[in-house]
Amino acid sequence: MIITTTNSLDNKPVQKYLGIVSGETIIGANFIRDFFAGITDIVGGRSGSYEKVLREAKETALKEMEETAQKLGADAIIGVDLDYETVGSNGGMLMVTASGTAVKL
Repeated sequence: MIITTTNSLDNKPVQKYLGIVSGETIIGANFIRDFFAGITDIVGGRSGSYEKVLREAKETALKEMEETAQKLGADAIIGVDLDYETVGSNGGMLMVTASGTAVKL
């Protein structure tokens, strides 16, 4: 499946718009505190462990979105947007959301 942030694909016209699809992931309440308490791999102000978990959350949200599009019979998802939001009391959790438009090419 093609997944893109653009609203069209070169040489692949959209035949049918199947609707908006999305995927969400929430990283647990203790995530940020645990990482800052035990970070040992900070180099130049970056944390490899923190970045790895954020990357995994993004990939999970994208995969969930793709699975939803496949159920609709989509060939591609266009106009994909990724959002990162803090949620919960005191912003203790991080939510990653991926959304886009499922299409048939």
